[in-house]
Amino acid sequence: MKSQPQRTCMGCNCKKDKNDFIRIVKNNKNEISIDRTGKKEGRGAYICNDIKCLEKLQKSKRLEKVFKQKIEEEIYENLRGVIIDK
Repeated sequence: MKSQPQRTCMGCNCKKDKNDFIRIVKNNKNEISIDRTGKKEGRGAYICNDIKCLEKLQKSKRLEKVFKQKIEEEIYENLRGVIIDK
């Protein structure tokens, strides 16, 4: 059995299998989106499926630092919807 790649949550810094996270992607046109498949092209950041991690991520502005651009409130709201849906 093949082992899953490990990733780190941007909110709580815990390591888990890649499939346990929600992926946020910045593509080459500087567009930020939520990648439900894990296959979109671009720079990826990962977050646990937990509202507390999202709040930490938003408060620390860590996503803005990683992607080197302002993150619109709409992205955080979309993430909140994805987390609640799961």
